[in-house]
This record gives sequence, C-alpha cells and structure tokens, in this order.
Amino acid sequence: MPGNKPMNQEDERQHYAQLLEKVAESQDRAAFEAIFSHFGPLIKSFAVSSNLHFQGDHLPDELVQEVMMTIWRKAALYDAKKAAPSTWIFTIARNQRINILRKLNKYRNDLDADDVWDLEADDDLFSDVREARIQKQVQEHMSSLSVDQKQIISKVFLEDKSHQQVSDELGLPLGTVKSRVRLAMQKLKLNLGATEL
Repeated sequence: MPGNKPMNQEDERQHYAQLLEKVAESQDRAAFEAIFSHFGPLIKSFAVSSNLHFQGDHLPDELVQEVMMTIWRKAALYDAKKAAPSTWIFTIARNQRINILRKLNKYRNDLDADDVWDLEADDDLFSDVREARIQKQVQEHMSSLSVDQKQIISKVFLEDKSHQQVSDELGLPLGTVKSRVRLAMQKLKLNLGATEL
C-alpha cells in the first residue's frame, strides 16, 4: 500500500479494484504481486481456520496458488459495481476450497450450511481473519507498552470492551482511557513498522 499508510475500507476497496483492472487489461505483474502479497496470507489463514490443513499440510498453500491463478486468468470477470475485491476473491477461495475437497473425495454431495455464502452479507469477508491477525500482532508487541497502556489495550482489543466499560472497570476518566489507547496505538504502529494492521 502506498507509503505503508493504513487505508480506510473504501480507499482499500478502490485500490484493489484498480489493481484487478490492471491485471485484467494488461496482465500487470506489479499489480498482481500487490494483490498476491495482500490476499495470499488472508487466503492461507482462511484455509487453516476452515481446517483444510487437516486434510494435508500442503493444502493451504495449494489453495492460495489455485485462487491466485484464477485471479490471474479471470480478473476481467470482476465487476466493481457488484462486489468489493475482497468479496470476489473470498468467493473464489471458498469455491476452490470446495473443489479441493471434492478432489480428495472428502466432499459430500449435499452442501453444508457453512458453504453457502450471501455475497451481500459483508463487504469485507476477510474481516474475521484480519481481526485475528491484528489481535495476534498486538499481543506480540505488548511488551513495548507501559503497564497502564498494556492494561487498557488488553481490555479494549483482546477482551473487546468499549472505552466506557474500561473506564468504569478501572475507575478512570473516559478521556484518560481514550488518551492511553491513542498513545499505545501510536507506539504499536511504530513498533509494527511495515507490518500491516
């Protein structure tokens, strides 16, 4: 992403839509590499979280390769008016996962409810995977924070509590809680460096 500056959801959607367009129009390798580096780890995490690795250790990587080859060949089929890039790519990932399971003769003729997906249900279908990555990165870099910041960040990000709940629980003014969260996040971003939140 340009300058490693975090993008909001709409900017990110437009950014990856433009990259898909470049791949579709001119098989732009730099655009494809940017898509691969962003979505590859998310697809692999999806494969692991859906237990595909239990069928074979190589299968999460195979899923990434299959999805990326499909994106390379079929980028022209992406329609930005119908879905976010992440929605389109995640749908490919789910379909390829089903294909892999079929090949392994592990797939039943009837679909599990888990395999039925409403494309309009969520604009960012990788949000759970991304949230898990953020939590993991926050945990890994907590040691750089002060005790006060660590306590508040743990409650907000790892226990999923609101600023008001943390304020009530710790008996601190709401402004103090918000200030500590802001300072802690600034420090974490510095420590994370190029690691994408």
